[in-house]
Amino acid sequence: MHRTPRPRLRGPAAALAAVALLGGVLTTGATAQAAPRAEGQLTDLVNPFIGTQNEGNTYPGASVPFGMVQLSPDTGHNTGYDYAENHIRGFSAVHLSGVGCGLGGDLPTLPTTGDITQTDYAKYAAEFSHDDEKASPGYYKVGLKTGIDAELTASSRTGVQRYTFPATDKANVLLNAGQSLHRTLSSKVEILDNRTVRTAITGSGFCQDTKAYTVYTITRFDRPFTTSGTWNGDTVTEGSKVSSAAGERNGAWLRFDTGNDRTVEATTALSYVDAKGAALNLRAEGGRSFDRVERAAQRSWEDRLDDVKAQGGSDELRRTFYSSLYRSFLAPNVGSDVDGRYTGWDQKTHQAKSFTYYQNWSLWDTYRTQAQLLSLLAPRESRDMAISVLRIDAESGWLPKWGYGTVETNIMTGDPVTPFLTNAYQQGLLKGYEEEAYRALKKNADGVPPTDSAPVGREANVQYLKDGFAPYIKDRPHAKPGDSDFDHGASATLEYALSDAMLGEMARDLGHDAKRYEDRAQNYRKIFDPSTGFFRARDASGAFTGPADPAQSEGFHEGTSWQYQWLVPQDLPGMVGLIGGKDAANQRLDSFFAYDKLLADPAKTAREVWVNGPYAYYNADKYNPQNEPDLIAPYTYLSTGQPWKTTDVVHAALTLFTDAPTGMTGNDDLGTMSAWMVLSSIGVFPVQPGTDTWGLSTPAFERVDLTLDRRYYPHGSFTVKAPGTSDVDRYIQSASVDGAAQSRTYLTTEDIRSARSLAFTVGSAPSAWGTSPADAPPALG
Repeated sequence: MHRTPRPRLRGPAAALAAVALLGGVLTTGATAQAAPRAEGQLTDLVNPFIGTQNEGNTYPGASVPFGMVQLSPDTGHNTGYDYAENHIRGFSAVHLSGVGCGLGGDLPTLPTTGDITQTDYAKYAAEFSHDDEKASPGYYKVGLKTGIDAELTASSRTGVQRYTFPATDKANVLLNAGQSLHRTLSSKVEILDNRTVRTAITGSGFCQDTKAYTVYTITRFDRPFTTSGTWNGDTVTEGSKVSSAAGERNGAWLRFDTGNDRTVEATTALSYVDAKGAALNLRAEGGRSFDRVERAAQRSWEDRLDDVKAQGGSDELRRTFYSSLYRSFLAPNVGSDVDGRYTGWDQKTHQAKSFTYYQNWSLWDTYRTQAQLLSLLAPRESRDMAISVLRIDAESGWLPKWGYGTVETNIMTGDPVTPFLTNAYQQGLLKGYEEEAYRALKKNADGVPPTDSAPVGREANVQYLKDGFAPYIKDRPHAKPGDSDFDHGASATLEYALSDAMLGEMARDLGHDAKRYEDRAQNYRKIFDPSTGFFRARDASGAFTGPADPAQSEGFHEGTSWQYQWLVPQDLPGMVGLIGGKDAANQRLDSFFAYDKLLADPAKTAREVWVNGPYAYYNADKYNPQNEPDLIAPYTYLSTGQPWKTTDVVHAALTLFTDAPTGMTGNDDLGTMSAWMVLSSIGVFPVQPGTDTWGLSTPAFERVDLTLDRRYYPHGSFTVKAPGTSDVDRYIQSASVDGAAQSRTYLTTEDIRSARSLAFTVGSAPSAWGTSPADAPPALG
């Protein structure tokens, strides 16, 4: 999901970013570095600064896989950290990787020296230089120009900070409860004793106001402070133990004497349940030194990355690959406390039994790539994530669309939860929950949430079920906060139809009425305008409306008809037939990808023809690799008899990922773009999201060994091999699975479970491999 932030001036850095090409490492002045590790560690290859400039909106700070805490610096950018800025306002405990609007940033904490004279973190922010900044998975360090060194690490539910001060009797730590990246509605700070501070922070907002949520924190220092106080608004009060505010600046300050011992460590635990939960989390995961926590965090990341061993490729490709793999494991996030309690979307406390409860659901984004990657590499966690989504339905009455913490935001459109859950079902992750999942999905697909509930669900479903399309109604008042399907009727129709197809597959498997959903999966035809040969929005009366030019965006969410025309993974043969057959489709695809230019200069085409800025996805007739509607588009050639062109396009798009702060193609969206990079580099991609179908293209590596969970993959491993693959020898000549010839351009999850290896032979020219109609991924239904 990409939302346009406040205007920002980039200066020369933006111009430099535009010319970064394949194989080059972009540097903009001083470049922050990955922290050194033991020789041979895969964590050495991860650069957490990738995506921190030019609106990738990633964060460089410390976390563990799927951790509740993401302890990271905030520089003033609306989503947290921007590499182009040089002041840190605080190290806050909550971040989401690659979101497009301000979210999180709770409890920014900053070390200072001297008297407390400012209470606005924009004014007391500390200057820093990238020369004095390092990061690696689970660790971050920066030298502030105030003479203080700050280090960060994390466990699942705690963040640990270590500050090294100059010798002074006025070394301070500021805990800011009243300012964050979202709108803070209320806050309370309590200094419990001479080592402990507790807060409760209630916030709202993500691209607009939403229902409020509360996060509770408790911070424990490794040594007593000499004095302390609070602030409220502009008023600083020494000796005060409690301060509350309703939206005003509010916080606590703690003072230490660092004349003899210059180091101060603090551990902050979070809970979305209550203060007791934060205390329990601190007791369970706190009490360890910074170094011990940091080593444990590094081991947790090494264990994750070690499940994917890639051989071959350039040094930069390996760094961008493992950095993308790292970001793919940053979310969703643990939402339950160590005792299993969590706050449900009914705002009541519940108990997670036999599973871990997760939260933060950027489903419009993640259902296309990251959900499938996690089902492959983290099936146990993926199972619990799917169960968590089902708990949202059970406790709040409806399935989520874009959930943050304990609330629905209704950001983005369509019906992304259906392919998310049907993917979990098709990957075998919902055993014992199949019927519960089907009932929840059926209710979601056949109805609309009540007016007094927060979710919008399939907002245009009444009209869609009656007429076969979601109408585009311009300037219609929003009934609930968030995005509206009526504002994007054409793309909402395509998203509904895609979801209907996936639900139909599940219904057939379970012996339910599949035909109703299979029939509705053909509703993409209802918005096809024969006069233009493209999809087009229709108004409430059924008339085509908006510009006839398919390069215009009206009626489509973050894209155009050119970009959405390929979002029919359930029936590409039918779509190809609508536009005149394979020859016509291939001509249109070639135009869409600027294929002739691509062959001449792939990297330049990607940088100058496809991508024109991090949010430039409106009013265009070309492929947009940096936004979700086009993520599957390169694989359309698998269905038009020209699979070698999929490799050409995918490998050109991979050049957009570089080992630099600007090395992301737009917002990462909780790992969506990173997962695209990982899967496309391996050569196995989910071309029909919500099913178990994986399309094939030439890998970027000569060999990738996947270690898989034996409870879901009996062999415990799967290897993809492409000896000799390169920029020149990138075309598949033949393929085999465990030595048996493989002419199909796709595999199923069962193929991966039952086999040990997929092998490609490659050459310098396209071949006839995969060109038969029988080789293409089949239509559903």
